[in-house]
Amino acid sequence: MEKIAKKREHITEYADVVVVGAGHAGCEAALACGRLGFKTVVFTVSVDSIALMPCNPNIGGSSKGHLVCELDALGGEMGKCIDRTFIQSKMLNKSKGPAVHSLRAQADKQDYIAEMRKTLENTENIRIKQAEITELITEKREDGSRIIRGVRTGSGAEYMASKVILCTGVYLKARCIYGEVSEYTGPNGLRAANFLTQSLIENDISVRRFKTGTPARVDGRTIDYDEMEEQKGDEFIRPFSFTNEPEDVMRDQASCWLTYTNERTHEIIRENIDRSPLFSGEIVGTGPRYCPSIEDKVVKFPDKERHQIFVEPEGYYTNEMYLSGMSSSLPEDVQLQMVRTMPGFSHAEIVRHAYAIEYDCIDATQLKNSLEFKNIEGLYAAGQINGSSGYEEAAVQGLMAGINASLSLKGREALVIDRSEGYIGVLIDDLVTKETQEPYRMMTSRAEYRLLLRQDNADLRLTEKGHEVGLIDDERYSQLLLKKKLIEEEIRRLENTVAGCNERINSFLIKSGSAPLKEGSGVSYTELIKRPELNYELIGEIDDERKELPWRVREQVNIEIKYKGYIERQRQQVEHFKKLERKKIPSDIVYEELKGLRIEAVQKLSRIRPENIGQAGRISGVSPADISVLLVHLEQMKKNRHTV
Repeated sequence: MEKIAKKREHITEYADVVVVGAGHAGCEAALACGRLGFKTVVFTVSVDSIALMPCNPNIGGSSKGHLVCELDALGGEMGKCIDRTFIQSKMLNKSKGPAVHSLRAQADKQDYIAEMRKTLENTENIRIKQAEITELITEKREDGSRIIRGVRTGSGAEYMASKVILCTGVYLKARCIYGEVSEYTGPNGLRAANFLTQSLIENDISVRRFKTGTPARVDGRTIDYDEMEEQKGDEFIRPFSFTNEPEDVMRDQASCWLTYTNERTHEIIRENIDRSPLFSGEIVGTGPRYCPSIEDKVVKFPDKERHQIFVEPEGYYTNEMYLSGMSSSLPEDVQLQMVRTMPGFSHAEIVRHAYAIEYDCIDATQLKNSLEFKNIEGLYAAGQINGSSGYEEAAVQGLMAGINASLSLKGREALVIDRSEGYIGVLIDDLVTKETQEPYRMMTSRAEYRLLLRQDNADLRLTEKGHEVGLIDDERYSQLLLKKKLIEEEIRRLENTVAGCNERINSFLIKSGSAPLKEGSGVSYTELIKRPELNYELIGEIDDERKELPWRVREQVNIEIKYKGYIERQRQQVEHFKKLERKKIPSDIVYEELKGLRIEAVQKLSRIRPENIGQAGRISGVSPADISVLLVHLEQMKKNRHTV
């Protein structure tokens, strides 16, 4: 019987935006596009991996908490999701100044995934597709640049779109490694995305290889908690989202625990270091400097007698405990030996072994500050594909890519947050300017203006921008304006209210450990608040005119008064910074024609093509002398225009 050949037909569908990947970056990108009214298709290798937390079971932490609060202020989802699903909340660095206070919440991983997936599935304009994207569909122009037209799946189906956002995480040609074992899978045994890298290369996108890792998970029933230090959550729970109040998120909290490695642990690691793929040469990807594996710590810090390990529950409904600080790629038999040397773990059983994971990512200097590729119009990238690490860093990039793709579809200018406006601005500017050679992690020390960029005032800095974009509704924006008004009025009242020298005032001051006022003298309430031993809440005892104000207003009043001198000084620094950022560099400038520029500067400036003088000055290899040459050239161009 003659076989009849069937014509092979493929699906072709159309959308405004395609988002490749549904991790933390992909979720925020898709939600931003969908909420702004654009038909959005989200692709994932597994629907079960939406908002997956394959590593640490927490959101926030030092500087990362700032990012989550900023994301919420702009209209993102991560802060709301963790407020609904945390099992412990803690403010870090409370003994230090407010600039470095950082909120961190332990997450119930499964609850977090379920909540974010539910949000994604029930947002208008969003469709979810389980498929691997293997190819970009682009069109080449006469000038050599390209424009995105859509994507193609492994089955050949085509999804045409005006904008495509790559949020591939650690899945591109992913390889998980521990000991002599090497598996070509994504995190948690999920399938890798093995074909898209080649399409990136064919579209002249520079690709590099990075590496990260994760610790073992231990069965909590096999741990002796009496041998460890209990770490409880805060009594006062501060929400991540400015839409929530403490009473909205109150709940019973789980405990975390603290233990330590010891000399026996380190001895086992040293004895087996030749079996670590990190040191044998098996791993070729560059790992994160600020989140090293335990074997890396032991080798690099031989004099350190112990390293602290935080034992964190993965959720309310599981016995799995995460060993934060013990990332490793050692063989599984060595992992078990070293884990059992720690206090509380002598009979521990490992549920999931630690592993390192290598993956492909891009050189992010190929991106504009909007996260759009310079050479491919309509193509954006966000998250770990840009060389960053961490859920929070990924989420804010996804949000910004989604916002800017949507603004472009509306014919509006991109939203770019600069370094003086947010940690988001610092993160993106560093990625697209500074040629990151390792997975980038956000830290408070990277922000030059961190006293202004506190997590507590993220809404005051950014919610107006979120409203202009369309992600913050009128009601929430009105609440922000009221908050600003209340803060300004209360500070003005305190400046004009004088505490005179009398028995009641001096009795309060002495009781508070503060110097009493001299007879016949008086000081404003703001001067009292500035005293180290006093604050806004304390002087409420003598402030008879005080009205009942929301706690967020009271907090801002106290910080603005107490740190006024430092804040004003930093605002002056920002003005100088803004002047350099306002000096735009023409996009068609030919650096090779500028006399006086060093060869390295010409090469770096020609490749990265900074948008302004401030950004040019932050490029590694561009010196102050090179910037002077640029400034002279721009001034000459300005004069020539005026004389024509």
